[in-house]
Amino acid sequence: MPDPSLDDLLPLERPLAFIDLETTGLSTVDDRIVELALVRVKPNGSVSERVRRFNPEIPIPPEASAVHGITDEDVKDEAPFRLRARSLAKLLDPCDLAGFNMRRFDLPMLVTEFRRAGIEFDPLGRRLIDVQQIFHREEPRDLSAATRFYLGRELEQAHSALADVQASMAILASQLVRYPGLPTTVEGLHRYCDEVGPFQTEIDRWFQASDEGALVFRRGKHKGTALAAVALMEPDYLHWMIGAEEMPIEVIRVVQEALDAPPDPSQADLPFPDGSPEAEGH
Repeated sequence: MPDPSLDDLLPLERPLAFIDLETTGLSTVDDRIVELALVRVKPNGSVSERVRRFNPEIPIPPEASAVHGITDEDVKDEAPFRLRARSLAKLLDPCDLAGFNMRRFDLPMLVTEFRRAGIEFDPLGRRLIDVQQIFHREEPRDLSAATRFYLGRELEQAHSALADVQASMAILASQLVRYPGLPTTVEGLHRYCDEVGPFQTEIDRWFQASDEGALVFRRGKHKGTALAAVALMEPDYLHWMIGAEEMPIEVIRVVQEALDAPPDPSQADLPFPDGSPEAEGH
């Protein structure tokens, strides 16, 4: 059965632009766009498509490349977003916008990139259609919905802890029957779930380990810089982290250990960005 035609189902008063981004990561503040796909549908039904890659001007992490397959080598000769921003903004200017998870990710990322290029791209006044939000609203992904889908019955006493946990056990058993490709060991299911949504501690959210085992910032203005280098070159930043009201205690402990460690002059050779602490996650 062919896919339904959008122009037969959704009358348009102005062009509707579907957008999707591939990026260096999931931070709409710190990461960059490496590829943008755009499908522009006009009210007369005509459709134009374009895909553009950009040099993000920062390294593409291996974990990001593993998702979208784009490496530093692939985009080394591409223009950065800032050089294409004005023509893209002009193309999108008359358009309403659509996409999957567009409201929470693609659009905030796009607005940030435009702002970084000195262009104010204002979503207000546009109609914003998020296909994911329609999906989640019409097909709820909660325990009650899973009980109906996998067990063919309603979840009685929903949000009763015992009823919920009993339903979870029954759903897992049904999943193991329904999906023969699922691992059939606890360790295998753990790894399967880790591939979809790895469990992260608060330390994992702030730091990643280098090949040498050193902690490296994975967020904020010192992203990509070793914690030890920041302790040596800008200890005031770490003191800010320790004093931040919402900072998790385990992160504070690691930062304090870095400040208390004997100075290691070799850390001064590590890459260290210029700048001063900023409000957002620094």
